[in-house]
Amino acid sequence: AAAIRPVGGPDGIAAPNVAKMLGAVRDERHLSSEMNRAEILGDERDRDGPAVPPRGGVVAYLSLDGALRAAAFYEKAFGAEILASVPPDGQGRTMHVHLCVNGTSVMLSDAFPEYGHPLQAPQAFSLLLPVEDIATWWERAVAAGVEVVMPYQEMFWGDLYGQLRDPFGVIWALNQAKRAA
Repeated sequence: AAAIRPVGGPDGIAAPNVAKMLGAVRDERHLSSEMNRAEILGDERDRDGPAVPPRGGVVAYLSLDGALRAAAFYEKAFGAEILASVPPDGQGRTMHVHLCVNGTSVMLSDAFPEYGHPLQAPQAFSLLLPVEDIATWWERAVAAGVEVVMPYQEMFWGDLYGQLRDPFGVIWALNQAKRAA
């Protein structure tokens, strides 16, 4: 299993709320008795970046109710691959899941209101998923249980585009670029 290491700024220091959450994970009462504490946390001195480097430019980091369930759903609906995750706490929440969807990283975590990260419904954004065969991606996602928000169709800019809402409230916009004439 990949070890998850804290990610900080250029000086290697994690943000205060992340440090609080990491402190909770470091509290051995939150760790499964089967887990090796060092394996989960990595070397405390190694602060040069995440164990699994992000893929892509800007990476979405979603706070959801049920990040591990969402990861399993995204595997089925969007062909996601789980690259790394932190084991859940005693309440079943995880502070980090690293997915790869169509070559790009998507990060997930559960909400931790006691550390300043309350759950909020997703709003005012969508995740754009550029694909080469929209029909295949669309059918798989619909079969997995997404809600069709806007059926895909040819748009005024020439691409095929549509929107889906997953069971966690996230809007996924699928886009197939216009083919050359």
